[in-house]
Amino acid sequence: MKTQKSQPPLNREQVRATKLAKMGAELRQLREQQQIPLEQIAAKTMIRKSLLQAIEEGRIEKLPEPVYIQGFLLRFAEALGLDGVAFAKQFPVGSKWRSLQFSWWRYLPLPQIRPIHLYLFYIVLIVCSVKVLSGVMNTTAMRSQNPTTVQVNESDPGNGKTPAQPASATADASVSSPGNPNKPVRVGLTFQDASWVQIIADGKTEFEGTLPEGTQRTWEANQQLVVRAGNAGGVLFAVNDGQAKRMGAPGAVEEVVVPAEE
Repeated sequence: MKTQKSQPPLNREQVRATKLAKMGAELRQLREQQQIPLEQIAAKTMIRKSLLQAIEEGRIEKLPEPVYIQGFLLRFAEALGLDGVAFAKQFPVGSKWRSLQFSWWRYLPLPQIRPIHLYLFYIVLIVCSVKVLSGVMNTTAMRSQNPTTVQVNESDPGNGKTPAQPASATADASVSSPGNPNKPVRVGLTFQDASWVQIIADGKTEFEGTLPEGTQRTWEANQQLVVRAGNAGGVLFAVNDGQAKRMGAPGAVEEVVVPAEE
């Protein structure tokens, strides 16, 4: 009696290729059912049409590193009304990365820059610079006038008096006290590895793109901040200048919702 030889297990690249072919076919079928042209998806997701075609056809050799493929799948799925985070998590990325041997910006569409765009950019830059400088000057003036003033909401239940605090502790509380009802939520991100991220502040997308290793960025919102990362293991996030934490495992697509403090 002949024994049937077992087939060798698929390697990591074969598993990714098989999964991409299945997911790409699902996206293509859904897009055709909704009668949405691929050009419209490319304009909405800012992903080149050739890359979207490669995803639909499962041609993984035409696509960049797995972490970027996962980010493309996330945006492609959201453009069709799916839960992009849940859909993209189906694509295996792995926990170990090769050094990036390509320029990721080559996969982004090239915008047509006109003089009016430069003019608007300069206006926005000037306005932001004035706003930041004004905020720094106001903060410095407030600290110099009253460096130790702070409102303390906790009191000693035994005598009803507010306990005394050292000047240094009081000054720190005036800067980062979470009891301030007018303070918006603020999230700082530090990138220890390149990762695609999307930032949604109060329901509006403030940023979407890939940031390289070593980048540090901060975003604020009045009500809620939503942070999505395509390579959660390479991103550290800190809420309101608190202790930085890693968003998740390397290569994982994670979403963190940070509401404003009440």
